Amino acid sequence: MSTLVSNDIILEPEDHKRLSSLCGPFDDNIKQIERRLGVEITYRNNAFKVLGEPLQASGAGELLKLLYIETQPVKGVIPDLAPEQVHLAIQEARCLERAEAGDYGKEVHIRTKRGVIKPRNPNQSQYVDNILNHDISFGIGPAGTGKTYLAVACAVDALERQDVRRILLTRPAVEAGEKLGFLPGDLSQKVDPYLRPLYDALFEMLGFEKVEKLMERNVIEVAPLAYMRGRTLNDAFIILDESQNTTTEQMKMFLTRIGFNSKAVITGDITQVDLPRGVRSGLRHSIDVLSKVNDISFNFFKAGDVVRHPVVARIVQAYEDHDAEQERTRAAKKEAAKREAEAKQSAPDSKGTDASQDTQS
Repeated sequence: MSTLVSNDIILEPEDHKRLSSLCGPFDDNIKQIERRLGVEITYRNNAFKVLGEPLQASGAGELLKLLYIETQPVKGVIPDLAPEQVHLAIQEARCLERAEAGDYGKEVHIRTKRGVIKPRNPNQSQYVDNILNHDISFGIGPAGTGKTYLAVACAVDALERQDVRRILLTRPAVEAGEKLGFLPGDLSQKVDPYLRPLYDALFEMLGFEKVEKLMERNVIEVAPLAYMRGRTLNDAFIILDESQNTTTEQMKMFLTRIGFNSKAVITGDITQVDLPRGVRSGLRHSIDVLSKVNDISFNFFKAGDVVRHPVVARIVQAYEDHDAEQERTRAAKKEAAKREAEAKQSAPDSKGTDASQDTQS
């Protein structure tokens, strides 16, 4: 049984309005921290006491300090802490209980025009580190784990530092239940909505006007995967999003487009394949083929890495548990069928042996 410890902290400078923002209406923020980290928090004015297991108590204390910093006045106005801010901060604090001492503090912070973007958990931190240190990186996992967002952030950072001359964002134009042919416009306009998540990330990091100017100069290019065939991409940061919907041929085509001084990031979720039945995902195939190739890294995210609404992580975990149960059931049925077949095969042999013995007698 773990020993509970008490962590006493003083939040300076004392400011009742900032403390009120930190705690939230009816102490909702404090209750959320207690529930998510498994600690008990009491306070009087700016003196807080956190009771819990050592790592959780320490993480909760650091979390309170970080959140208190977020309540600093902006142009004389003290901001209200939104539940989303508290949730994201908790994601970081919860990592303290899983990460070894010193590991998570070495994460890379990505600087863009709109501010500093940093990983929210050890898996994201390793993902960013791999992107910076490998020519080709794979980010594989469920929605909401930051695969695409962090990849775009790394691309913007590389462009700002002039490590590359352009950014190229692409994804396969695969129908997810809807028929592309019924959408208005040419092929580029038909697939434009499918590329919207990439646009949104760029707009957030660089601003709408700058993105528009860079796209006019082809410094940033967003295009469907079909447009990549026959090209060689030098001095570029290339991101292939939704790669689970590539075929094996498309994945090979994309990976062989990479030229000198280029970096590629491939993201996808192998549980959400929209390819026709019987067509193997290029992402699944690449995991088998490229896992031992030098200069290629693979990062696998799980439900615990989701940084969206907490219920998203629980949804992902529920689907993972269901798939695992289905797999165990299939394996059990297959094993039972195998034993039954072996039993039937051995039965005639025994009868035949008995008959031969009767004849001899």
